[in-house]
Amino acid sequence: MDKYKIPNVKTFEYTKIIGLENIEFGKHIIIDDFVLIYAKEKITIGNYVHIASFSSISGGGEFIMEDFSGLASGCRIITGSDDFKDWGFGNPTIANEFRNAKVGKVKIEKFAIVGTNSVVLPDVVIGEGAAVAANSLITKSLEPWGIYVGNKKVGERNKEEVLKNYEKFLVTPENECVGSLFK
Repeated sequence: MDKYKIPNVKTFEYTKIIGLENIEFGKHIIIDDFVLIYAKEKITIGNYVHIASFSSISGGGEFIMEDFSGLASGCRIITGSDDFKDWGFGNPTIANEFRNAKVGKVKIEKFAIVGTNSVVLPDVVIGEGAAVAANSLITKSLEPWGIYVGNKKVGERNKEEVLKNYEKFLVTPENECVGSLFK
């Protein structure tokens, strides 16, 4: 089944996309069942991107997922949220003048992966090739090619080997590069 019939994008019966007109899609994208995307502002999803089941993208801000990036199951991308530290109170049931809503952009760069059940808050860039551990809370931008548990860098990915493998990918016929859902 391909619920939304978006060219080069696989969606399923229980995928939910609101604001489809605000989304720019690449090709060879899989958006699993039980994913919610609420696109009030521009969302860009690059090529060879996977958004796994039970993930959501919401908050009213801009979101970008570059090529070969992925969200594992249960991820939450929050592009807008209420800040209760200062003067704001309430929720969307009251006028914005009483709320301290913060809306921002989230960008996940090429080759980056966000682990299962992680949450990414507004105004964050997850750098190229970064890997985020499961159950992480990301509140600030992450440097390229790092391995992170939350905002703490715990290691480095092997950038040289990833890019060497990518070069091999580029010279392989497309029908041999795509996963079985696209064949």
